[in-house]
Amino acid sequence: MTDVGTSPGSPVSRGHMPSEGQRRRLRRWRAVKDRVGKGTIATFGIGVIGTLILMFVYLFSEVTPIFGAAEMTPAGAYAAPGDGGSETLHTAMERYREVAVRFTDDARAVFFRPSDGEVIREERMQRPDGVNVTSFATGEARSHLVGYGLDDGTAIFARHAYDVSYPGGERTVEPSIQYPEGGGEPLDIFAEDGYSIDAIGVQRGRRGTAIVAANNANEQLRIVLFEEDEDFLTGDVTVERQVYEVPWPEDGVEVTQILMDTTMRNLFVGGGDGRLHYYDISRMSSPRLLASERAIEGDNAEVTALDFLLGAVSMIAGGSDGSVSQWFVVRDGDGERRLRKIRDFESHDAPVTSIGPEHARKGFATAAEDGTVQLHYATSARTMARLALGGDIQVESVTMAPRQNAMLVVGADGGFRYLDVHNPHPEISISALWQKVWYEGRNNPAYVWQSSSATQEFEPKFSLVPLTVGTLKAAFYAMLFAAPLAILAAIYSACFMSPRMRTMTKPTIEIMEALPTVILGFLAGLWAAPFVENNLPAVFSLFLLMPVAFLVMAWVWSRLLPAQWRGAVPPGWEAALLIPVVLGVGWLCVSMSPLVELWFFDGDMRQWLTNQGITYDQRNALVVGMAMGFAVIPTIYSISEDAVFNVPRHLTQGALALGATPWQAVVTVVLLTASPGIFSAVMIGFGRAVGETMIVLMATGNSPVVNFNIFEGMRTLSANIAVEMPEAAVGGTHYRILFLAALVLFVMTFVLNTLAEVVRHRLRKKYSTL
Repeated sequence: MTDVGTSPGSPVSRGHMPSEGQRRRLRRWRAVKDRVGKGTIATFGIGVIGTLILMFVYLFSEVTPIFGAAEMTPAGAYAAPGDGGSETLHTAMERYREVAVRFTDDARAVFFRPSDGEVIREERMQRPDGVNVTSFATGEARSHLVGYGLDDGTAIFARHAYDVSYPGGERTVEPSIQYPEGGGEPLDIFAEDGYSIDAIGVQRGRRGTAIVAANNANEQLRIVLFEEDEDFLTGDVTVERQVYEVPWPEDGVEVTQILMDTTMRNLFVGGGDGRLHYYDISRMSSPRLLASERAIEGDNAEVTALDFLLGAVSMIAGGSDGSVSQWFVVRDGDGERRLRKIRDFESHDAPVTSIGPEHARKGFATAAEDGTVQLHYATSARTMARLALGGDIQVESVTMAPRQNAMLVVGADGGFRYLDVHNPHPEISISALWQKVWYEGRNNPAYVWQSSSATQEFEPKFSLVPLTVGTLKAAFYAMLFAAPLAILAAIYSACFMSPRMRTMTKPTIEIMEALPTVILGFLAGLWAAPFVENNLPAVFSLFLLMPVAFLVMAWVWSRLLPAQWRGAVPPGWEAALLIPVVLGVGWLCVSMSPLVELWFFDGDMRQWLTNQGITYDQRNALVVGMAMGFAVIPTIYSISEDAVFNVPRHLTQGALALGATPWQAVVTVVLLTASPGIFSAVMIGFGRAVGETMIVLMATGNSPVVNFNIFEGMRTLSANIAVEMPEAAVGGTHYRILFLAALVLFVMTFVLNTLAEVVRHRLRKKYSTL
């Protein structure tokens, strides 16, 4: 008799007992194999856990920087370049931070190095002798426009420009002053009336360039538009001067700030009464005062600073009470445009003296009389940094560099301070990611994902809510389609199908899992979506008529057919009789679809849905549910079928012996015993649906909407990462938010799988005694 575990040719197999030394060697060899096996299993098990941990750590390391704080670091201090006893009205820098410009109250432009204040050149504008500067304004930050208002009723309109060249391979920046209108000569605004310009606004837009001027003593508000007309044949540009009178905001109001947007349709006037007055000037010949909204509260309220953000849509208003708020125009319920305060930012403890908008983002800096400077970002409603310059410094002006990496601060003492700024990801906050945000151009707060646009003025919208909802929506409809079919098919094939038919059916369904999802997505997008759109009545008729047809077939089989006919079909092969029923009902529904559409939906079911207020997209959740459900069915079916088939036979036989019918035995015994396995199958299928990319990418319109409408599409987290990651700049905010989306997907699946495992263990413990 051969001992178990011995191999042919061993001493035991030849009838000889091994010696004591051989037994020791065999035990040592067995122990080595045990240790190697245990070590290998433990190594790979720990490796899997370690890989998951490393994935989480890597994702977290890429995401963490977007929540970091901004920094403002003093990098230099010096006296006003080319001072001459004049006051600084405005400063600006070019994009390389090699040249800056200082505009003074005696109409000089002083170009200097921002790092140390070394003067490069100086240009004096053509201000008449004995005429004083009474007001100053700048256009939208990227236009480089400035305007001087003079006490004789004239204005100087200029633009600072920078010519970048590379002689000998080294960058050289040549600054200059250009005069868009008048060649540098003062332009007549109130000169004929003898009024001074107490407040001024300048802007350049599609229609040309404009100056808006106000005289408080005589309550005069005037627009002078230099309208440009280019001949499309010769390219010659002609300029026509137009003058328009604007009604005064309110008797007794002192105008302190004036802004006109780049479309030249909206005019905003800040008053000494703490109000913002909004004019519709789309027809400059008949301007209308549409709203006067209180921006600053208090008896001595005054709008002390007012400036546009990038794009000239939003305004930032600073008040004498230190408040900082964002405003822009929205449409009310009647379709009328109204000026609306959108959000407040962290206030200063002293009156706001200056606002410095960023050139490429919706961020800005504010400065106050108490020497504090703050960095804000509009969309995320964040105040990222605050810097107190110390001492008795009163800040009068603050300017951001075009690349948002430096700042010039001018004190009331005339001193300049140069700051390095590090603020790479201001767009992100918890509220911007997960709460409704009021974006520019929208009438209400909303969840929006829109990461890019064709214009530089675009406001990035990074809400993850539409993507998360889209992921859950796609998985929900896929599971709604797949889970019932897969579980019921598993129960039938494991408990009622003949063994021979099961050996053909089970591998056929399981091999479906090998189908590439890109093929399923291709078929869903190019064939299934148009078919469903053109045969909507057929699709819904199938859902209604197919179960009815099965019930009718079962009744005919059990009640009408003779016993000898039923006996001719081997037990467990009855399901094969439903194949012609499925084909017949499908053909009938498709054939009758045009008639049903004509009888009940006026010949067009899609239009009928639209008339009922239901949006229908060709590539929608219905198509995705069917296509992704088809991909998930093999997973759920295979695991569920194994769980049901492996229920001990004595349990089923015991239930049958006690008088239960086969279906009663399945429901009361088999399903309860197999419930942990079935639950695991469903959760694994759900995880597959949540992480699916190609089907969702190709079978939906990839519209990031927030709803569960089965007739609309969606955009999922995984599909969004696949679409946008190749276009994202490495290390940028968009890039890191895509990693955040991956982290959200990772955490979502991890939490769901953990909860599923807890439930599965409880089910196994509960029904293990059966």
